[in-house]
Amino acid sequence: MSENLSHPIFSIIRELAREEEVSCYVIGGFVRDRIMGRPLKDDIDILVLGSGIDFASKLGEKLHTKVALYKSFGTAMLNYQGLQVEFVGARKESYRRDSRKPIVEDGTLADDQNRRDFTINAMAFSLNEADYGALVDPFNGVEDIKNQLIRTPLEPGITFSDDPLRMMRAIRFATQLNFRIDAAALNAIAEQADRIKIISKERVIDELNKIILAKKPSIGFKYLFDTGLLELIFPAMSQLYGVEYVDGKGHKDNFYHTLEVLDNVSELSEDLWLRWAAIMHDIAKPATKRFDKKVGWTFHGHEDRGAKMVPKLFAELKLPLNEKMKFVQKLVLLHLRPIVLAQDIVTDSAVRRLLFEAGDDIDALMMLCHADVTTKNEYKKKKYRENFDLVKQKLKDVEERDQIRNWQPPIDGDDIMKVFGIGPGRHVGQIKNAIREAILEGDIPNSRNEAFAFMVEKGKSLGLEPLKEA
Repeated sequence: MSENLSHPIFSIIRELAREEEVSCYVIGGFVRDRIMGRPLKDDIDILVLGSGIDFASKLGEKLHTKVALYKSFGTAMLNYQGLQVEFVGARKESYRRDSRKPIVEDGTLADDQNRRDFTINAMAFSLNEADYGALVDPFNGVEDIKNQLIRTPLEPGITFSDDPLRMMRAIRFATQLNFRIDAAALNAIAEQADRIKIISKERVIDELNKIILAKKPSIGFKYLFDTGLLELIFPAMSQLYGVEYVDGKGHKDNFYHTLEVLDNVSELSEDLWLRWAAIMHDIAKPATKRFDKKVGWTFHGHEDRGAKMVPKLFAELKLPLNEKMKFVQKLVLLHLRPIVLAQDIVTDSAVRRLLFEAGDDIDALMMLCHADVTTKNEYKKKKYRENFDLVKQKLKDVEERDQIRNWQPPIDGDDIMKVFGIGPGRHVGQIKNAIREAILEGDIPNSRNEAFAFMVEKGKSLGLEPLKEA
C-alpha cells in the first residue's frame, strides 16, 4: 500500500526511523480517509515507538524547520510542504472515573491502537523499511468501513467511560460519514450518557457544531435524542419532542419538524449560524403552546419569545455572544414574517418593513422560511413555494426602487435640531419616527428633499417653526 504514502514526508520519516532504529507509523484519520477515498486533510498523526518529541526534534533538524514541542502532552508538531505533522509516542492509558485526563505510560503499537476511539481510527500504515506501507488493522477497521459501521476497538463501555467525549465523537463520525453506530456502542452511550457532564461545554459544543455542519445533521440529532445525550447537553431542544392531543386534535412534533427544517437549510447553505437559526426557530413553542377549542393548538408569540431565549441559550451552550448570536436572534424573531406575506396580498409597505428589519440578512431569512415549509401535502407545498417566489421578486423590485435594505434615514437628529433651533428632546424623536413611518408606508419617497419637506410640515404640526436661515 505504499501508493498511499506518496507525500515526500513519509519517505523522509522512513529514512530517519532507519537511522535512529525506531519504529514509526502514520495512524488515525489519514489512514481512514485514504482507505475511504475521501479528500485528504492537511494534518497527519505519526506514532513513534519511543519518544515522539525526540524523533520530531531530530526530523526538524534534518528538514531545517521549526518544531513546536508540547512536553506536557508528550507531542510535537512541525509543518512541511503544506502538511501539519504531529508526533506522539506510543502510549498505554488508564482513567479515573471523575476525569477524562488519562494516566499515561509508554506502550507498544498494540497498546496505542487499543486506546483509540473507533476501529476506523485505529488503523496504521507502517513507515518502517521492512514493511513500508503495510496496513496494520487489528480490529477489522477496513471491514467496518465496508459495512459503514462505527465500532469501538475495546468493549464500548470501557472506551466511553475512559473518555465520555467519545460518545459525542461516535455520533459526529456517524453523521459526517453517514455510518450507523454499532448496537453495543449505542447501548453503552445510552447507559453512560450522564458522564458527559464531566466534559467541558466548550468541547461538547465543538463536537455538536461538527454534527450541525454535516451534510445531513438530523442523523446526529436523532442519535443524541435516542441516547439521552440531547436532554443533558441541550434540554431546550429535547423539549420540542412529542405530540399532545385534546379533543382528537394534535399538533405536529416540533422536534422532528425542526430536524426537517435543519436538513432543508443544510441543502441550501453551509453557514453554521443559519443552521443554528433553523435549530432555534421554534425553540419557544413548548413555552407558548395553548389549546383553543375553536382553532386547536396555537403557539402565538413563539417567535418573540424564542428571540428572547436565544442569548441565554447561547450563553449556556458556550456559543459566541456576538454578531453571530444577534444574527440567529434576528432570524428567529422574523421567521414568520415572509410566511405571512406569502399567505396574503403582498403590499409594498409590508415588503419595505421586512427589508428595513432584516437588512443584509434578508436572503438568509428567505432561505430559512423556504426550508420551514415541511408540509407533506404537495399541493400546499407547491402553493407556498410559488408564493415565496412572488415575495422574493417583490423584495427585489421594492429594494431596487426604494433602497430600504440597511436603511439610513435621509434626515437625522442634527438636521432636525438645526432647522428648528431646538435641543435634544421628544420632538426630535417624534419627527424622526414620523419620517421613517412615512417612507416605510410609501407616503413619501426615500430621498432627502422629500424627507426635508415632510420634516418641516411635521414640525409645524407640533408647534415648531423653522429658522429663516435654515
